[in-house]
Amino acid sequence: MLAGKRILIVIGGGIAAYKVLEVIRRLKERGAAVRVILTRSGKEFVTPMTVGALSGEKVFSDLFDPTEEQDIGHIVLSRDTDLILVAPATANLIARMANGIADELATASLLAAAAPIIVCPAMNQRMWAHPATQRNAAQLAADGVRFIGPAEGRMAERNEAGVGRLTEPVEILAGVEAFFAEAAEPKPLAGRHVLVTSGPTIEPIDPVRFITNRSSGKQGHAIAAAAARAGARVTLVSGPVAIPDPEGVDVVRVETAAEMLTAVFAALPADAAVMAAAVSDWRPADVASEKIKKAAGHAPPLSFIENPDILATLGHDAQRPKILVGFAAETTDVETNAACKLATKGADYIVANDVSPAGGVFGGDRNSVRVLSSAGVDIWPTLSKDKVAERLISLIAEQLG
Repeated sequence: MLAGKRILIVIGGGIAAYKVLEVIRRLKERGAAVRVILTRSGKEFVTPMTVGALSGEKVFSDLFDPTEEQDIGHIVLSRDTDLILVAPATANLIARMANGIADELATASLLAAAAPIIVCPAMNQRMWAHPATQRNAAQLAADGVRFIGPAEGRMAERNEAGVGRLTEPVEILAGVEAFFAEAAEPKPLAGRHVLVTSGPTIEPIDPVRFITNRSSGKQGHAIAAAAARAGARVTLVSGPVAIPDPEGVDVVRVETAAEMLTAVFAALPADAAVMAAAVSDWRPADVASEKIKKAAGHAPPLSFIENPDILATLGHDAQRPKILVGFAAETTDVETNAACKLATKGADYIVANDVSPAGGVFGGDRNSVRVLSSAGVDIWPTLSKDKVAERLISLIAEQLG
């Protein structure tokens, strides 16, 4: 799995740096080519001589060393690799990465990197739990950086324990192997463009009030992520949600149904489209320009007009994708209502689910769906939303051939 893989390791300045020597040894045993950058503080914990002896390569550390820059250069160093592993990643190093600070060879190389990056945090548990560190870690995750750890256990400081320890070398190695195993998986949607809608839409009543649907966006975002993992170029048109953007996906943010319709058609052409968003069926006919003031005993009248039906509009348009999937969120007569949608919307598949309060679908992590097509009804077992997404993307890939 690791034979011939080129791995660049950035060793940060933490007491756990000595454990990375074991990671280097194990990677070399499995045939990987390992280069190492030592941060300025990393050299306080492990020496270039020790690291070089284990890696069998020159150890780099100084951005302004003419010899090192002439020899390979930080741009080439960060791009002539299959994976960059940052371990231990201290709170300071994570903060610099998240904010694009390139103040030494390690951070300059990370900023210039074209290869995937895996970060292995290691710090005191209070530092890891601090809101600033959590914000920085979330930003890196949103940027596509993967994490291994941190682990829970005793800290270097006396009588302190918690989450923040560097993951053990054998587990870091397993994480690296898992990364390459995933990368080696077939990409059945390579070269395809998949369009996904997700989340709710909101329709303003006045500057502070609106109507909307109960949707977390978890299922739609999971579908977009699964399509990206299958090799597709993915455009995700999302209403307002409180979950991170999927990795490797182009996200277009909208609020209203009209905005979502415009964004969907702007993203065409596409090979497949999955309309998983919970689109508001109606919107207020008149939107107040100022907040509607409350008057005791008097509720303001609201009249509504119908929103555009995005699924039906796309299903009957000349630019219709080859495979079109719609969703039917129902509380009663789930299969009957979904069959009606299949007959009228111009979709190839309708994914129907029961969203009554007892089902816990909205905001939950699991889903029970029935997939309707011209071939009939396929009842899927209750699965995580990630598994539903993977299964649906496999179906789309099969149909696209």
